[in-house]
Order: sequence, then structure tokens, then C-alpha cells
Amino acid sequence: MALLKKINQILLLLLVLTVCAILYNKVHKVPSALKNEAVDLESPEEMEEEIPVVICAAAGRMGAAIAAISSIYSNTEANVLFYIVGLKNTIPHIRKWIENSKLKEIKFKVVEFNPMVLKGKIRQDAARPELLQPLNFVRFYLPLLIQKHEKVIYLDDDIIVQGDIQELYETKLAPGHAAAFSDDCDLPSTHEMVRSVGMQNTYMGFLDYRKQAIRDLGISPSTCSFNPGVIVANMTEWKHQRLTKQLEKWMQRNVEENLYSSTLGGGVATSPMLIVFHGKYSAINPMWHIRHLGWSPDTRYSEHFLQEAKLLHWNGRYKPWDYPSVHT
Repeated sequence: MALLKKINQILLLLLVLTVCAILYNKVHKVPSALKNEAVDLESPEEMEEEIPVVICAAAGRMGAAIAAISSIYSNTEANVLFYIVGLKNTIPHIRKWIENSKLKEIKFKVVEFNPMVLKGKIRQDAARPELLQPLNFVRFYLPLLIQKHEKVIYLDDDIIVQGDIQELYETKLAPGHAAAFSDDCDLPSTHEMVRSVGMQNTYMGFLDYRKQAIRDLGISPSTCSFNPGVIVANMTEWKHQRLTKQLEKWMQRNVEENLYSSTLGGGVATSPMLIVFHGKYSAINPMWHIRHLGWSPDTRYSEHFLQEAKLLHWNGRYKPWDYPSVHT
């Protein structure tokens, strides 16, 4: 009898210990899903950030866009997502170009730009009609076209990238700045070249200071301009400051008052950006935007300088694909 009582006590003790163990596990056990999340948080290097790059593909310049995309893709291991923007009639051609080339493995989305958003906002100017093409204004509408990313790179199609695009993406934007650009005065080695071919690198070359609306801005005409062919943009800040609306306002004012035109240095797409972003942008490393290429068939950089460059931009009239052009 005493032996049976002792056995029952041992069984009861074991039962109590078992129940305690079960309760402890329920209270302290971490679900497997949370365990996975904890690992991800401790190892951010395993989560590769997506780098969105926006490039326009215009009819007649499809090859330029493909060359730009190829140069980016071949010089980086980063997780790049290309947003290729075109008009409705070019969308099928864009897909065909990509799918029938060596770039069929890239991550890309084709985005249609509706030129109707520009109705009544562009002043017709016959001096340089190519500057009036709708896709030149895509950069004004980045938050409307690219909605899921905080930070975006925009590139003109007449560029070739020689560095790792990850470096450009890591450009720091100061608090309150929605974009980073390259100043047109940031390359001392090109100053003599700028003067020799008549290029402009100050606001006077882009805005008509005879107009009261321009003088009222209080911007010195000798202020260095910037080039919006390469942009690193913060979409949240852009939307918060309603920059697209501001750009459209100056486009409409130009239609009414002719405040700038394509006969001046930068045409109709650069000028409103110079006004809206004046004093409110961060700087891109100068080597990540070597421009002034294509302004003259005789203008040359040193080969060493070009080899060190991270990005080359043929922002002059002499494009590599349809004019005699150096550095091609």
C-alpha cells in the first residue's frame, strides 16, 4: 500500500512537471515566422535593396536608351529595376527591343506617358523642336509614374554609365531636398571648353532677365545652373512640396509671358527646374555626370579623364548616333 502511494506521488509529480513544461513553452516559444523576421532584421545585408532607374525610350532613339540600360546593367551587381518610359505607340517596340536583345534578363517595367498632361503648358518654338518632345518632361512627373519607391534615379537616354550605379543611388540628399543634380560650374577643367563653344553655365543662359517675372525671383543671373539630365530624387519630399504643380505653373507662365525659350541655353525643360529647385537641391559627385559632350565635333576631353568618369552625357546637339561625334 505504501509502495502504491509512493508511485502515485511520483506520477503526480511527473504530471505537474509536464504541465509546467508545456505552459513554459507556450509562453516563451517564438513563432517560426517571427524567428525569420528577427534573422532578417539582424542581417540587413541579406536584403538587397531595389534600385529604380527611370529612362525614356523615344521613337527614333530606342537604340540610345538600350545602350544606356546596357551600360548600367553591365557595370553593377546591384538589384536594378528599370522603368522604361515611352509614348503609347512605342510601348510594343520597347518590349520587342528588350526581349530580342542581350538585356532580356533585366528587371524592367514599361510605363506609358500620356502627353495630354502637357496640353497648354508648352510654348511652341521652332528653334529646337526636338526639345519640345513630350518625353523631355517625364522628369517633372516622376511621383505620378513611379509610386512605390522612396528614392529614384532619373537618367537621360544620351548617357553611358561606366561606374556602379549603386554609388549614384547612395548620393545623400540633405533634409528638405527633393533632388540632387550636378552643378554646371563643378568641372573646372571644362571652363575653357564651355567658353569656346558658347555653352551656358549660369541662369542668364536659360532665363530671360528682361522679363519682370524673372527679375522678381531675386536670383542673380550669374548663379551657376545645374543639369537635370541626371537626377537622384526623393519621391516623398517631392510630393510633400508639390513640385510637379510648381513646375507646371512655370510652364504655363512661360506660355503666357515667354520667360524662357529653346533659343536660350537649355530649352524649355531645364528652365522651370532651375526656378523651382533654386537653392533647394543637393549635389551629385561631379564624376557621376560628365557632360558637355556633343557640343562640338572638335571638343575633346583627355582620355585619362574620360576613363575616370563614372557617367558620360552627350547633352549637346552632336549625338553619337546621328552626327559626327567624338568620344564614341
